[in-house]
Amino acid sequence: MKVIITDPIAPAGVQILRDAGFTVDERPGLKPDELIKVIPEYDAIIVRSATKVTAEVIEAGKNLKVVGRAGVGLDNVDRKAAEAKGIKVVNTPEATSISVAELALGLMFACARSIPQATASLRTGKWEKKAFHGIELWGKTLGIIGSGRIGSELAKRALALGMKVLVLEKPEVEVRYGERCSREQLLAESDFISLHVPKTPETYHMLNREAFAKMKKGVIIINCARGGVIDEEALYQALQSGQVAMAALDVFEKEPLEDYKLFSLPQVIGTPHIGAQTKEGQYRAGVQIAERVRDALKGV
Repeated sequence: MKVIITDPIAPAGVQILRDAGFTVDERPGLKPDELIKVIPEYDAIIVRSATKVTAEVIEAGKNLKVVGRAGVGLDNVDRKAAEAKGIKVVNTPEATSISVAELALGLMFACARSIPQATASLRTGKWEKKAFHGIELWGKTLGIIGSGRIGSELAKRALALGMKVLVLEKPEVEVRYGERCSREQLLAESDFISLHVPKTPETYHMLNREAFAKMKKGVIIINCARGGVIDEEALYQALQSGQVAMAALDVFEKEPLEDYKLFSLPQVIGTPHIGAQTKEGQYRAGVQIAERVRDALKGV
């Protein structure tokens, strides 16, 4: 059987597939039309976030049995189309949980102490010691929206720092760290709000103009989840008014980022969707997705 890998994964993962007896072709950077042309040859495809496994790709995949996503989200895989053709979709939701949680925490520190702004000031030759008055995380309230693997890892670390942690989650989902709360309580009491939910019709623009108006004035917003769960125009207005003091964003509604309007504001910092981009996280993701694709192809 043949496996195509269209986004780079850890070499150890590639070796696992070859050791299992599969022919493995690494073809990063394939354009959508090129992928549609070659996919009929393959029994499995492994992607990360760049490649889009659309309904057209799945329809063209005459021999396709497994779609593997090395990472958490499945936004780039048409799961309904795959299910309709009996194609198994597997991912690695736990592989990069610590990586993303640590980035969220790092962004909280960066906002609390204006680290990027102070660095930029130094680069211009200034010594603005009195310009950057920070706050401590200790004693502050962190509101976490979504208590899955990443949200739970962030909650553990925040509790260790002496923060109060409020968690908004569905009733049927266990909250392992922090205190379960209502949406109203989280918005009203949180000094920091960090999102850890997938992008769905229910979560789309869940932080909108109405939500920002209910927040504590001066709240700090962190998003390392998915673009689209925050209404970016409403966030811009809330930052301009001072209702939101700072925002740190790793994800955006349109990626790669085209509209840099938010970054015209000095109280916004960001990263280009690097939450999972650690050596350790990518190694785990590559190995785990290879193992899951291997097992699925072998019927284990």
